[in-house]
Amino acid sequence: MYAHFGSREGILAAVAIEGFQEMGLALEKARKRVKRGNTVESVAAAYLKFAASSPALYEVMFSLSLSVPFGEAATPPELRFAFSQLLELFQGQSSKAEVLSELFWASLQGIAELSRTKRFPPSRQKERLRTLVELFSFPKR
Repeated sequence: MYAHFGSREGILAAVAIEGFQEMGLALEKARKRVKRGNTVESVAAAYLKFAASSPALYEVMFSLSLSVPFGEAATPPELRFAFSQLLELFQGQSSKAEVLSELFWASLQGIAELSRTKRFPPSRQKERLRTLVELFSFPKR
């Protein structure tokens, strides 16, 4: 494996990139399947479900110091795809769609990490999700 990826870092970066592709597909599916419900809620729930169901993969994606670039010209397409699913939620809702997407992502990442490390009690997860969705839901124009 080292011959193909070059180093442990290369292996972990490849795993993280694949994880972002998987997460992006899960978020896209959640976003597109909503007919009458709240798309923000569907995507948030899918994000938290992905993080909870794949804790080791999620940790590689977010908790390790990888040299995979975020928000730069060299950002891999898999990361851009995953982020685009969040961005899609806020396009047309605000002139600050990218900033809203980043804040929504940061909130979800914080909830996922604090839940994973048992800093948040599981009994309030539904309430946290509902409140986050209220904060990031905008009336349809």
